[in-house]
Amino acid sequence: MRGVASSHGDGVYRSTDGGRSWTHLDGFRDSRHISTVRIHPTNPDIFWVAVQGAAYAPTKERGVYKTTDGGKTFRRVLYVDENTGAIDLAYDASNPRILYAAMWDWGRTPWAVRSGGPGSGIWRSKDGGETWERLEKDLPDLMGKIGVAPSPAAPGRVYAVIEAKEKGGVYRSDDYGETWKLVNKTRQVQARSWYYMHIFADPKDPDTVYVANSAMLKSIDGGKTFTAVARTIHGDHHDLWINPRDPRIMAGANDGGVAITYDGGTGWTTQHNQPTAQFYRVNTDNEVLYRVYGGQQDNSTVAIRAIAPDGSIGREDYEPVGGCESAHVAFDPDNPRLVYSGCYLGQIEEHDRATGTDRDIRVYPELAFGVPAKERKYRFNWNAPILVSRHDPKVIYHAGNVLFRSTDRGQSWTAISPDLTRNEVDKQGPGGFPITNEVSENYNTIFALAESPHDAQTLWVGTDDGLVQLTRDGGASWNNVTPKAAGNGLVNAIEVSPHDPATAYVAFSRYKYNDHTPLIFRTTDYGRHWKNIGRALPKEHWVRVVREDPTRAGLLYAGTELGIYVSWNDGRDWQSLDAGEFPVVPVTDLQVHDDDLVASTQGRAFWVLDDITPLRQMNADIAKAETHLFAPAPAVMLQTGGFGRGRHTSPNPPRGAILYYTLKAAVDLAETPLEITILDEEGTVVRTLKTSKKKGEKGGGRGVDYALPAKVGLNRAVWDFARDPLPQKLGGFAIASRGGGRIAGATVAPGTYTVRLTLGETTLEQPLEVRFDPRIPYDPADMAEQQTLVREAMAMLDEFQRSVLALREVRKQAKLRKELAEKAKKAELAKAAEAVVKAVDDWEKGNISTERAFFQDVLNWPDRLYSELQMIYGDINGAQPRVTQGMKDRLADVRGRFADAMAARDAIVTGAVADFNSLFKESGEPGLAVPAFRE
Repeated sequence: MRGVASSHGDGVYRSTDGGRSWTHLDGFRDSRHISTVRIHPTNPDIFWVAVQGAAYAPTKERGVYKTTDGGKTFRRVLYVDENTGAIDLAYDASNPRILYAAMWDWGRTPWAVRSGGPGSGIWRSKDGGETWERLEKDLPDLMGKIGVAPSPAAPGRVYAVIEAKEKGGVYRSDDYGETWKLVNKTRQVQARSWYYMHIFADPKDPDTVYVANSAMLKSIDGGKTFTAVARTIHGDHHDLWINPRDPRIMAGANDGGVAITYDGGTGWTTQHNQPTAQFYRVNTDNEVLYRVYGGQQDNSTVAIRAIAPDGSIGREDYEPVGGCESAHVAFDPDNPRLVYSGCYLGQIEEHDRATGTDRDIRVYPELAFGVPAKERKYRFNWNAPILVSRHDPKVIYHAGNVLFRSTDRGQSWTAISPDLTRNEVDKQGPGGFPITNEVSENYNTIFALAESPHDAQTLWVGTDDGLVQLTRDGGASWNNVTPKAAGNGLVNAIEVSPHDPATAYVAFSRYKYNDHTPLIFRTTDYGRHWKNIGRALPKEHWVRVVREDPTRAGLLYAGTELGIYVSWNDGRDWQSLDAGEFPVVPVTDLQVHDDDLVASTQGRAFWVLDDITPLRQMNADIAKAETHLFAPAPAVMLQTGGFGRGRHTSPNPPRGAILYYTLKAAVDLAETPLEITILDEEGTVVRTLKTSKKKGEKGGGRGVDYALPAKVGLNRAVWDFARDPLPQKLGGFAIASRGGGRIAGATVAPGTYTVRLTLGETTLEQPLEVRFDPRIPYDPADMAEQQTLVREAMAMLDEFQRSVLALREVRKQAKLRKELAEKAKKAELAKAAEAVVKAVDDWEKGNISTERAFFQDVLNWPDRLYSELQMIYGDINGAQPRVTQGMKDRLADVRGRFADAMAARDAIVTGAVADFNSLFKESGEPGLAVPAFRE
């Protein structure tokens, strides 16, 4: 149970449909932490719940509970005391009435972890948990954390891994726990006991047993010796599932994720396919395809693109950037070559992204493992702040119990403050007791640091012992401006208002005092007075971070232990932002990047809300409106390509202009159609988007098949910068990359457009600015030429398709007339009809690869005019902002072939069709009708 990366729960959930839906069972809402649930092997209505209990206070909810009615009611059947919880629970596979419970006497304070006491021990029940007896023979007097595992392969054999001083290690009993033998007391099975200490017995082999520690350890001699398995995946192991039918198949859980083995632990599957990273903080740079940075618990510090060049975000888009798991990550956002990342015990590195090299720039390189905090020169938090000044990127800050500043890339550091903490020496002793020490439980340290965006001399500091300190002269003097109502607690984050230099927000938490009250303090006078604006947040949703929107004053975003909330009135009211998509997860940090809201989470990776335009514009009138069209943010024509890279990726943001609108009530789309049109500066419609019954209220699809959503509430549509698609489709495969569907319209040029929403009699309009990719400079004259050429190519395609369909219609008529003429024995008329059919056949085969029915058929039959038209159209359309000379030359050649084809088309009309119609005219009957070749 970590002090910096552990969340609390609210009880037990049950699913009766394989996990698709869950029901919360009554009785455990205040249990906080549940270590395991064991279900009876033949009667699922009977199960036992091992409640570990709250981390930061004695609680009466601890113990083992039992239900016999599927969870409708529970009885506590084992209770030791309010400091001792059930950390493990297992039953004998041959007789589930025999259960073993490992009870752990433990607790946490903000400055230490206590593991061990008189309550720790192993308990046994022989009657299904109704009564219990403590097993003490041969076991240590003082025990800490314990794991227990009866062997399914040998009734009566029980393994236990026990935290103790001289007698800690792996124990084995072969008589149902009556007597025990210490079989292995090496440090590898009991290191850092409060963090590990789980043991697992093989279901087939009584001598095979596993211990989860920093390494996953395996014994094949009944626990006497252990060797490490799972070396290829990750460290810090916490759980293991062994297939009861085939123990070669296992699933192991560690600080890096979950991996599967099919060969008993020799080889394991990848863990790079799970969005389960636990990030401490988040930062972003200002590149166009910007990156998100953060340190992840027991893993590397990473930078990963929020927008990838290849259509989706995958492993190719992230990189390590120095530091380690607990890092703050800082850099110049406009030039993020040099990245400053931290680690525990004051470690800090400069990572050069250009060379891939790292440089140790610690303030004071002290070897401090196992050393009490009061004996160290400086005290750094596990998650010590690092900041690069937004006013001068040469200035770097690193915070311990004092604040340090460097102006030479960490070559030297200057303390610019006194000790800014409470400096309580009695709370700076060993981080763990009474059995196992712990180094990460540092206290009286700086935990939060913020530089004013208005003034480089104004710095705000928050400490893990509840103080807020302020300097307005670059550190020459400091004032304690702690909110009087805060009390003891942790200053988790500080936000200086981007709109007012005197306004700041403090995310204050008391979860380390078992108080989950949401607290956000706001000052508007540099800390002289404070107001708690977190009262409207739900109970238990204690706050980790608050940010103010840089474009709208008073628009706040709060990252809480259970999700993200937004306030439009400076904290008076709050509303959840999950929208059914964001998980219930601790949100450790937030950053507003242009029009995006970026979140780091504890266990569910990074999340990006791609466009927060509606949040910035929302007001009471909009909320009441029957329909509202939001003014869209400027849309950037990023030159990213491809459709992604397959599995284990995240999608890019939508490519196009994001359009938001609201519908207050459900709409009968048959009676009241919904439509969005895009108009250029001349008022010409370039694209029309409509709803589709096939897509339902949610809309969706892509390209030419895109359909508008039309659900009650907020809707999001995307215009992909394309003009209306060609209305026709010919079938077949003219080119390999496209079947016979409709061809997308040409991409528009940057400029000012109008978005018009029409719903029945209601029409709403908003301006839209479309910008070209800022990474690519261009001459407007080149862009204008490209638009001229692509529209010409599109016009040729349109006329060609219409011509094909028109001639096919003529051929269809001619075939029918031929059949009628043959039945009437009018040979001359039948011959004339056959001439029309043949002329159209010859023309189509000469201009379309009609033999192609599959995309690889392009290898068998040659390209013809239709293929060439599509190819040159696609080439020019993708050539923004400048068309190559080769494309112009090719377009000239295709233009000539197109003219020849259209001349041949016209010759069919003036030749074979005219000849047939003249014969029909003589008979007084109507001739062949020729549809229009152009719109």
